Amino acid sequence: MSSQETKELRLDDMVFNRRGTFVRRLVHSLISISLRLFFRRIETLNASNVPYAGPLIFVMNHPNGLIDPGLVFVALPRKVSFLAKSTLFRIPVLRTILRIVEALPVFRRIDDADVSRNQTTFHASHELLKRGGAIALFPEGVSHNSPKLLPIKTGAARIALGAISGFKNKIELRIVPVGLFYTNKTRFRSEALLLFGKPIEVEPVEIFEDGDPSRDEVRKLTERISEALKQVTVNSESAAEIESANEAANLFLSVTETLDLEEPLAARFEFVRRYLGDPGSNRSETPESSEITSRVSDYKKKLRQLGLEPENLSLSKHPFWYVFQHFVLRIVALILVLPLSVPGFLIHLPAYQIGAFLARRFTRHGADDIVSTVKIISGIVLMPLTWLIVSVTVGFYFGLTLGIAALPATAIGGYAAMRSLEAVTDLRGWFRAVLLFFRRRDLFLDLLIERRELHRSLNSRN
Repeated sequence: MSSQETKELRLDDMVFNRRGTFVRRLVHSLISISLRLFFRRIETLNASNVPYAGPLIFVMNHPNGLIDPGLVFVALPRKVSFLAKSTLFRIPVLRTILRIVEALPVFRRIDDADVSRNQTTFHASHELLKRGGAIALFPEGVSHNSPKLLPIKTGAARIALGAISGFKNKIELRIVPVGLFYTNKTRFRSEALLLFGKPIEVEPVEIFEDGDPSRDEVRKLTERISEALKQVTVNSESAAEIESANEAANLFLSVTETLDLEEPLAARFEFVRRYLGDPGSNRSETPESSEITSRVSDYKKKLRQLGLEPENLSLSKHPFWYVFQHFVLRIVALILVLPLSVPGFLIHLPAYQIGAFLARRFTRHGADDIVSTVKIISGIVLMPLTWLIVSVTVGFYFGLTLGIAALPATAIGGYAAMRSLEAVTDLRGWFRAVLLFFRRRDLFLDLLIERRELHRSLNSRN
């Protein structure tokens, strides 16, 4: 991707200036807050590729259950309707939410559903697109843990060709590929990136009497969709290769990370793609690649034994007084929020543990991976329930006024606890780096030199 336009999504970007009914915007806000809390950082790449008017189909890879449509739902300024598996419409609360966001059911053979009912969904999709609307779907068919795209199904191509073909007035329909990239899709406070590819122009084709386009035309468009999705996703032959690529990215990108600067997620994505090469190329099996992978792994082990992350070595870029001031200010801030963060941590810990237990207990919904989905949904339910229990308890013992005040105070305390834990984890690595720099400067410098040599090897390989 030659020209990049990276943007970090802030909560106000995700909540305000949205279209739809009040209830839809309320649901949109709830999903936005939940995702923004679960992910430490959400970024988009080349979102300007998305047309802001006219019929549109978003096609996406599907690694992370209901989190995937949730991210696209909150990241786009356009109103989008999703195609969701029919089994979700059987869940009472979720069925209501799906209807509010105007989702359409998809009937899958793997769910023992009547696939002939998809004709009704296709027809509804055609009508929505003809009105200039936008729909989003996952042509892989299931949410999965595979390190590469699954074979693309034909539904997106059939909907697109059926919507624009056989009519006198030409409809300018485009398909936008969206790649979803997670630093760790199941870990709380990880990071997510949405990559928008170049729109695919769809041309009308001949339609048979039954209303369907020819299989050959459907196959051709499906192949175009598959190739477009491969350009915005990470694909590898094994999860081990992706893990090695991520370790190398941690090491390589840490050169430019500092105390107060992080590399964009797009940089990590592009590095991982370059490191892996083309799927099926067996690049990781070459002697040179195996040697680099082994050296990177050994280097990471050294850092772990010292309790450091690669970016902590960037400490040497800063003057002493800048580092000292940075630490003092952050420690003072942590001390100031202790009255909120400590009770907040203790109060929310049971809900967090219950959510983690449920995620371990319910890992799948039919054929789909749903670990992160369970974590977020349990958080949406358990965290407000925690606030309500605390509020009612305080109100019962200390009066109505304090009970009402306890509701927002408990929520704020939970947020303060989350941010404080992040700050402590971050400061711990930098503090260890400071101690190493002053107590064993020779080792610190050796690590810097070794990292530089590894960078050169990685650069020559890529």
